[in-house]
Amino acid sequence: MLTLLFLLLSFSILNANSNKKIAYIVSDTTIPYWNIMSHGIKNSAETLGYEVEVYNSLNDSKTELENTIKAINENVSGIIVSPNNSSSCSTILKLAKKANIPVIISDIGADSGEYISYISSDNKKGAYDIGITLAEKISILKIPNPKVAIISIPQKRLNGQERTAGFVKAMEESTIKNTNLKQQITFSKEETYNFTKELLKETPDLNAIWLQGSDKYQGALDAIYESGKKDKVLLLTFDAEPEFVELIENDTLLASAMQQPFLMGEKAVVLFDKYFKNEKIEKNYKLPVLAISKENIKDNLALIKRNVFGIDSETNKKIQ
Repeated sequence: MLTLLFLLLSFSILNANSNKKIAYIVSDTTIPYWNIMSHGIKNSAETLGYEVEVYNSLNDSKTELENTIKAINENVSGIIVSPNNSSSCSTILKLAKKANIPVIISDIGADSGEYISYISSDNKKGAYDIGITLAEKISILKIPNPKVAIISIPQKRLNGQERTAGFVKAMEESTIKNTNLKQQITFSKEETYNFTKELLKETPDLNAIWLQGSDKYQGALDAIYESGKKDKVLLLTFDAEPEFVELIENDTLLASAMQQPFLMGEKAVVLFDKYFKNEKIEKNYKLPVLAISKENIKDNLALIKRNVFGIDSETNKKIQ
């Protein structure tokens, strides 16, 4: 009898939630990180009984604005936003407030505006930890006067500023010279390749490059190899791709500061569920970033598969 009552109660809750539609306005789902986050949102929404529509802005400000207006015109119950940048997020928040639609920011942040919760990664600590990983490796290799350069995400983003600050702090503590920083604009493989070539040319004795993203890592590797620096320049990243498990294990990559986008997407919907139930929710919620290297990757493999890549560790298939 109790089991039947529980099932009926669960059904009624899911049925009530199914009347609520959540819009996910996202920078660009062709970038694996955002695509994985969208799957986390969908997975959690399905579990809790919400409808979700994903609005892909293709890293274009005009499209992002159009998507925001579309979502508002469809009278969605809430908006989860992973904006193109912190400035454009402020515009989204302003429009949503005018329409009386609550917003949860999932990563990147906003320059100004009102939102019910901001869920993010601890970018600063994650970047600091990956910097310490680099410093430890350089110490083991006994490299004199070590030098590192950065290929960054846009520094007008709050998460970009935090990543740079955390990494630079680790470099300063370790007396590693930061020689240059180049900001990504197109996020293309060609751009990453060209930036890497330029950095190697500008600093011939460069020892490491930190890429503040992950999906265009091959552009950096190609440039390093073509320059004859395969065994002389260490490459490390922020974020990760599924193949990084093998690349870290075989020393192609030194390490990666792995955010947990699938978990972040799930958490965003859970926070909305609490909000709709008039429960107290955290205004700012930070998830840890996993600093993964050859030394600790096996111990964290199950966690990486699910929370970083959205893969079921038992079936080894993507969680849809």
